[in-house]
Amino acid sequence: MKNQSPFLRRALLLLVLVVYGTDAKMEIINTKQDVLVGEEFLLLCKAGGEGDITWQKDGEDIDDGDKVTTIDETTSQLSIKNATIEDAGKYTCLCDFSSGHNDDVQAQVYVHDGPSFGETKTYHEFLEGKDGVVPCQVTGRPAVEVQWLRNNQKISTKVGARVRHISDNTLRIEGVKREDGGTYVCHAQIKGRPVYQELAISVVVNVPPKVLLREEVKKVMAGSESNVSLVCLVDGQPKPNITWIMPRTFDPSRHLFNSDRSQLTILSVAQADYGEYVCSATNKISEDSATIMLHVFEAPEVFVSAEQQSVLVGERVSVSCNVSGHPQPELHWLNKHSGQTLDSASGHIRVVNGVLMIDEILPSDGGLYSCMAVSTSGNASRDVAIHTQPGPPLYLSVSPGPTSVLFSLKTMPVSGGTPVTSFVLQWRQSATQEWKEVKVPASDSLAITALKPYTLYTVRFAAMNAVGLGWFSETKSVRTLGIRGEPDSPVLSNAIKIESNSFTLPLKQIDDGGMPLLHFSIRYRQDKEGAEWKEMKLSSEANTVSLEDLSFGSDYQMEVMAVNANGSSIPAKMNFTIAEKPQSSSMTKGSVVGIVMVIFLVVFLMVDATCCYRNRCGLLMSIAVKLFGQKVPGLKRLEDGTSNGDVNLKGISTLRDSMQQLGVQTFTKEGGQLTEVTCDKAPLTKNEKIQSDRSHPTVEA
Repeated sequence: MKNQSPFLRRALLLLVLVVYGTDAKMEIINTKQDVLVGEEFLLLCKAGGEGDITWQKDGEDIDDGDKVTTIDETTSQLSIKNATIEDAGKYTCLCDFSSGHNDDVQAQVYVHDGPSFGETKTYHEFLEGKDGVVPCQVTGRPAVEVQWLRNNQKISTKVGARVRHISDNTLRIEGVKREDGGTYVCHAQIKGRPVYQELAISVVVNVPPKVLLREEVKKVMAGSESNVSLVCLVDGQPKPNITWIMPRTFDPSRHLFNSDRSQLTILSVAQADYGEYVCSATNKISEDSATIMLHVFEAPEVFVSAEQQSVLVGERVSVSCNVSGHPQPELHWLNKHSGQTLDSASGHIRVVNGVLMIDEILPSDGGLYSCMAVSTSGNASRDVAIHTQPGPPLYLSVSPGPTSVLFSLKTMPVSGGTPVTSFVLQWRQSATQEWKEVKVPASDSLAITALKPYTLYTVRFAAMNAVGLGWFSETKSVRTLGIRGEPDSPVLSNAIKIESNSFTLPLKQIDDGGMPLLHFSIRYRQDKEGAEWKEMKLSSEANTVSLEDLSFGSDYQMEVMAVNANGSSIPAKMNFTIAEKPQSSSMTKGSVVGIVMVIFLVVFLMVDATCCYRNRCGLLMSIAVKLFGQKVPGLKRLEDGTSNGDVNLKGISTLRDSMQQLGVQTFTKEGGQLTEVTCDKAPLTKNEKIQSDRSHPTVEA
């Protein structure tokens, strides 16, 4: 209002007069009740009738003509151009009406200076946790009342409140918190009047940077498709700036940040990304940092020198294996067929420094082996197929047909690690012949065909796989059956006759198969391992089988077949036994008689020899006399070791032989040429000696 022109003020008063009219009561029209020091204010008094109008202030007349202006007989104006505090008061308009009565009207005018905030600061910063004081410096007259407001809410003056209005118009904040930041209003009002001023004051709470981590340790698997994000949650006021320190050179193509750099994303994580990542936050207050440890694991990988090896039985196998990963995996070899872990560094199958070794491989060693890498980051494996030749067929049987042999297996042979694809069947008739063979698929029947009927064959077979031919089975002897039109088997009687080492068996043929018999074929051998078959043929008219010169104490096998033009019959088989050879000590009646005669002869000779020796009598002496006469010539000379040309040497020799046959001992005298009769050693009597000397003179040497 202080800037309004006098003309405008008068116009306003006239407008008021027009509005109220002449019939209105006496009144003072005040354009402004509260006036600021230095402003101009007007009071217009409307008497409501003609009369003499005067003004008073606080009961005292106002005589200043510059202030009072009469507008007409009913209206007067009081004008204060530059109001002061002293201009405040009660103004009275008095009117002496022409009618003779008096009247007055009053108006109160207030003059104030302020309120004013002077140099009060409108911006304050406080550190979180510290105490803050926000002053409001207010001046004004009359007295000024101050209030603090936040969000249109009055701040308490209660003692003990953390945020309160204290007596010197100051705002006090104890232990400043982040939420204490914001705008506060200092409200200053002239006491008792609706005159006030407000000052907005900003309070900023500064917070030191604080780095918070979701994870202090981050684990990730390396790989081209593997990404990882490291998050650095930062707190602080003002908002901190974030920086990163990485263990490797920054690569914009792989290291990506969000807008405030609080999140680092690493693409295609590699082992080289392993390490410490430091997140730092900085504002004007201070700096803070935290470290994220990134562990980069590499999935285990297995590398083998060969994924498949084919070797012959007896050869050596060597397969190396290397594993990689982070952390470094453990290496193990596994036999997948048996489920056994191979950790031994010795033995037939062993592992040395990650190398699988098999010495002199067997068919049962073939199969899948697995090299495994085991670590906390996972497991990996790679299979190695080791193939070798199949093992020998076991638990087999053979069944003959008319012209074929069929093999049967209870279990398939050891495959050698790769499937058996076929079998090689071999046969021959004798050990001197070369093996004949045929190869059949494993899915087909194991049969040898186009053989001769009723023929003995030695057969065997072996499995074959992708590596080669395996070991052959044990040989089997089998005789093929007959074909239609062949004769029936001969009928063998039970009337067996065995004498010493000879065997005789009746033979009968019932059915010749429609064709005349050609002959009978006989085969026999001792029933022991390795014995050879002996064969013989009998005429078709034969009705007996006779075997001679058999071994005593032996069991025999015999087969008899009838043969016609169509072939041979099924063998008729028989087993028999030749008893042990009789011992010479067996006592028969003739043996007893012979023994008695021998004993008698020995006794007789002993007695006769005694007689001859002592008394020159007995049978021996009689024989000598008959041969040589009354006296046997030369006895004395024989006794003395001499010989005479008249001695009958032939007779002496005959006598010696006879005596030896009779059991009388003879011997040749050392240095002599004649045989001495032991019975002649008895001494002669004197007369006998004289007679002997006369008959047989001594021959001089």
